[in-house]
Amino acid sequence: MAKVYTSAVIPAPATAVWSIVRDFNALPNWTPFVADSRIEQNKSPDQIGCVRNFHLKDGGRIRERLLALSDYEMSFEYSILESPMSVDNYVATFRLIPVTDLDHTFAEWTAEFDAAPEREDGLVQSIGQSVFAAGLAALKARFAR
Repeated sequence: MAKVYTSAVIPAPATAVWSIVRDFNALPNWTPFVADSRIEQNKSPDQIGCVRNFHLKDGGRIRERLLALSDYEMSFEYSILESPMSVDNYVATFRLIPVTDLDHTFAEWTAEFDAAPEREDGLVQSIGQSVFAAGLAALKARFAR
């Protein structure tokens, strides 16, 4: 099983960052790589089990299911249902932790998945840099003072 771990410190209170990322349909609002997104079957974007269907700016389409959402822990977990990446059993977690002495946020984005052994390293690198690190960098830039 392949594992991806990316983290960053965002110069804003965790509650402010959470207000942006909590919406499971908001990827186009805070990531640089998503062109558009919609929640299927008109479900609420915070309803466990809802499916977001989005297009990447490079033309790829991904469908993901919300597995868990916690306002208390400021975290959500999701799985990939369809993707051009050819991954199986993909589960990712996005979590925010307050850095109280600075009123900043420690953000973690992790994933585990199965893939063909010869593709694992490339997928870990691609997801870690082009998706997770890019998304966290965009959040940092959004809140830069």
